[in-house]
Amino acid sequence: THWKHGGIVGVFGYGGGVIGRYSDLQEEFPSIAHFRTMRVNQPASKFYNSDYLRTLCDLWEYRGSGMMNLHGSTGDIIFLGTFTEQLEPIFYELTHVLDQDLGGSGSNLRTPSCCIGKARCEYACIDTQEMCYRYNTTDSCTSASLNQSIQRCPTVQLIPISLD
Repeated sequence: THWKHGGIVGVFGYGGGVIGRYSDLQEEFPSIAHFRTMRVNQPASKFYNSDYLRTLCDLWEYRGSGMMNLHGSTGDIIFLGTFTEQLEPIFYELTHVLDQDLGGSGSNLRTPSCCIGKARCEYACIDTQEMCYRYNTTDSCTSASLNQSIQRCPTVQLIPISLD
């Protein structure tokens, strides 16, 4: 391969979160001499909506190569290829505009993730969605079938239950 791992590159106030990649063909292809890779930490249960994905794509097309690996071995979205000068602006936009965290690299905490639960796994032992989103309703709609209930009872009022 013409790529080598260049170590961990940090962003201000965060530490290692970017994988440094270098090419041994820098003279032939100067635009890929430094090809930094960033991990974008996935949201809970790895659910994205299309608007959010479009926003990530727009950010990466503007600040990076536009190439992405969706759900690499860590479950993160992998931004492939940018220059060192773009790292701080990308990190700022991810954390301050999109309220998104950068996944870790190296010996840092890599990627915290949660159990997807019954949302995508019929063999889940516990209902993780119920644990995270306990609701009491003023109608006869139950939280177990909340989506169907909202369709049947469009005026359903959700009252969060305190877990304290």
